[in-house]
Amino acid sequence: MALSPLTRRHFITTAGTAVAAASWIHADEPARKIRVGVIGCGSVSNAYLPHLQKCPFVELVSACDRRYERAEKQADRFGIPHRYPTVEKMLAGVEFDLFVNLTDMQEHEHLNQKAIAAGKHIWSEKPLANSLKGGQQLLEAARAKGLRIWGAPAMVVSPQFAFMAKTLAAGKLGRLAAAHAEYGHTGPTWSAFFYEAGGGSLPDLAVYNMTTLTGLLGPAKAVTAMTSIVTPTRQVDDKGLIRVEAEDNAQLLMDHGHGVISHVQSGFNYFNPHGHDGSKETRHTITIVGSHGFMGLVGYDWEPRGVDMATDKEPEFKRYQTNAQGFVWQMGASLAAGSLATGKELLITPEHALHVLEIIQATRQSQETGRRVALTSTFRWPVVT
Repeated sequence: MALSPLTRRHFITTAGTAVAAASWIHADEPARKIRVGVIGCGSVSNAYLPHLQKCPFVELVSACDRRYERAEKQADRFGIPHRYPTVEKMLAGVEFDLFVNLTDMQEHEHLNQKAIAAGKHIWSEKPLANSLKGGQQLLEAARAKGLRIWGAPAMVVSPQFAFMAKTLAAGKLGRLAAAHAEYGHTGPTWSAFFYEAGGGSLPDLAVYNMTTLTGLLGPAKAVTAMTSIVTPTRQVDDKGLIRVEAEDNAQLLMDHGHGVISHVQSGFNYFNPHGHDGSKETRHTITIVGSHGFMGLVGYDWEPRGVDMATDKEPEFKRYQTNAQGFVWQMGASLAAGSLATGKELLITPEHALHVLEIIQATRQSQETGRRVALTSTFRWPVVT
């Protein structure tokens, strides 16, 4: 099944500001196709595959899932000509360029290792790996082969993130002091992996807020945290009644240097009248305060609705940047394909993803030891200049 034709000009309106802001799109340039193989054809693929299918830089060539019927279903639905039951068969099959990893989070590291060994570029859902060391080894292996690797999430390319970053850089909030972010719901029911070792609310939920806050305030220097398990057993669709092994409640403080401290809370025990529907969330889920002003992100950072700001010069709240301009959380793999096709760099970097992975690791270490944990990783900052 052939992909429907899309001009690069049209892609600006469908793929978002990240592409337009990077000056990738020129209507007179023919689109180079990046051959994409997708592994993991479960729930998340229902968001990724439609976006990839519409991307003018993408040719979807392979679908893979250990539950082969899911690979067949999504391949038929999105016109993907080749489908496989294992990563080994996928990597040995029809040639492709970009490996898009949408599997269970515990599987990411070893699958990404196999993809790099096979000479594939990678876009991986979060986290990139199971530890900072494992992630650094992935990045080193990719660079040694001349390959690119990126990891979700993609919020740093939203227009709301750009507005907040530029506002902070302009000093409109005065001397920065503190930030708070929260994201939670009552927990997914479709798979046990969220609650098994290597899962948890930190890599599933807090990862968004950690990425946003470090992107806005700079890399964290140290972490102090507490985590817990509130609900010791869960009923899930794929395994029935299971014992919860990973945290389902977490609170952490990050020291960003220069006196700035941020707080993130996440969990799978948080009632929300809107459920997990980001389009209905109207609260400030991220707030930043300084000596002369306050700024709050309306809605979730993965589906932002706008930014409210008040300052000592303009004390009445005013809402800015209410248009998403095409930004959606699942656009990262399309952006990666665009980067490979055009050679233009993304604001999303593997170093940022690995820094957030170290924060997750340090949060758990702080809970285990009762101590403040210093961080060693960093990334290019500021993200938006």
